[in-house]
Amino acid sequence: MTTDYLVIGSGIAGLTFSVKIAEKFPNRQVTVVTKSSEEESNTKYAQGGVAVVLDDEKDSFKKHIEDTLIAGDGLCDEAVVEMVIKEGPQRFKELVAWGANFDVDKSGNLDLGKEGGHSEYRVVHHKDITGAEIERALLARAHQLDNITLLPHHFAIDLITNHHIKGQKPKADACYGAYVFDQEDNSIFTITSKSTLLASGGIGRVYGHTTNPVIATGDGIAMAYRAKALIKDMEFVQFHPTALYEVEGESSFLISEAVRGFGAYLRNKSGKRFMLDYDARAELASRDIVSQSIDNELKKTGETHVFLDCTHLDIERFKIHFPNIYDKCKANHINIEEDWIPVVPASHYLCGGIVVDKAGKTSVPNLFACGECTRTGLHGANRLASNSLLEALVYAHNIFKYHSTHELQDVEVAIPDWSDEGTTIAKEHVLIQHNLRQLQALMRNYVGIVRSNSRLTKAIKHLDLIYNEVEDLYKASKITTSLCELRNMVNVAHLIINQSLQRTENKGGYYNLDNVK
Repeated sequence: MTTDYLVIGSGIAGLTFSVKIAEKFPNRQVTVVTKSSEEESNTKYAQGGVAVVLDDEKDSFKKHIEDTLIAGDGLCDEAVVEMVIKEGPQRFKELVAWGANFDVDKSGNLDLGKEGGHSEYRVVHHKDITGAEIERALLARAHQLDNITLLPHHFAIDLITNHHIKGQKPKADACYGAYVFDQEDNSIFTITSKSTLLASGGIGRVYGHTTNPVIATGDGIAMAYRAKALIKDMEFVQFHPTALYEVEGESSFLISEAVRGFGAYLRNKSGKRFMLDYDARAELASRDIVSQSIDNELKKTGETHVFLDCTHLDIERFKIHFPNIYDKCKANHINIEEDWIPVVPASHYLCGGIVVDKAGKTSVPNLFACGECTRTGLHGANRLASNSLLEALVYAHNIFKYHSTHELQDVEVAIPDWSDEGTTIAKEHVLIQHNLRQLQALMRNYVGIVRSNSRLTKAIKHLDLIYNEVEDLYKASKITTSLCELRNMVNVAHLIINQSLQRTENKGGYYNLDNVK
């Protein structure tokens, strides 16, 4: 298959770019590859909303910039922060024009929420399913455009770069598209593209206990890493402080930060409101501080979880603002009018990733990236709540602007077909599941919220064993999605561990006991 623009991922980042470029160039083809159903993405599970300055009387760009810089703990790119925040209102208006709905108050004005780390009410939301509403609106718009082809249940295996080109001498390294696995008929084919955009989301499944969906296996970052793109700040994994504690299963249901913004208290088993001991902002401190504080409480007491107390809140208003959370708690036999919600930190968001400039360009020509898989400089050492959807909107627009003024270059090399000669169908799927569980336990126990050089060094040794077994399996076996995902997660784990060891100062979401002075 050949296309003008190949987009890997169907969340807010990939779809925003796809819609804009398809509208601008109706005679050009946009192909969107997504490994699950077209609506399944990290975007769909974003509860909180979009942080954007809309109230000029109480809020300002300056305040939002300061809040972002404080959360980022000195590692944000200030020029990027200013650009993203100042472009926010315009990008938000485009979402509304495309049909996305956001909550309003009785006067008809947008009902702005406040989350941890924010000094003002500035988070626009749609109940507690904001991401799902944005995803719905973007997909509806995409389906109206004839030059967008959506390929659900297609898995991008690898980016095509110069090392795939045998016997030819391209002028410089570049990306020419991707090898793609059709999960429904088990075929592998080539998509040759003049421009490739990675919008593949996060890495939460590397830790197992995560607020992310099962698709968040770091595929884009791993592909970019194998294509020799620059990857940075992988040590900054953000753990969401309040995921619903469930004994069964690894997927954790997110209890939105907005619930603490609404007035909920964190308590330990004895009922003490412990966040007052750690930070003057208490429950509204930034995520890194709240997660580390909970981690410390659990280590002190030996307990498995703490509690979120909503019993003092206006429950009728709570149901209006957080119907999904209320129903989930009720399904788990938690009556929030009387019961505290058991919560625990879970892997939530990656602040680092593929390095891009303001136009979304990676270090590999013809390869762009957008959304959670990137390191733009906006988040620094710790993402401010609800800045991620904003970042995706702004960078998707910037990549669109770049393509609007730069001509596409034809692919002038012959791309070889995928070869799986000498491979066989893996007979023991148990090996994949065993190594996956080993990897996730390794990352939780050795590379979690609080790290140490000793644990990180041990993690490298354990990971090497997993890596060798997975690579042997990959080379000998026919492609499956689960095997490719595991291979990608091993690559991501390698990046997180090694870049953690390179950081000698605690910043934001990164905390190493050996860096405490």
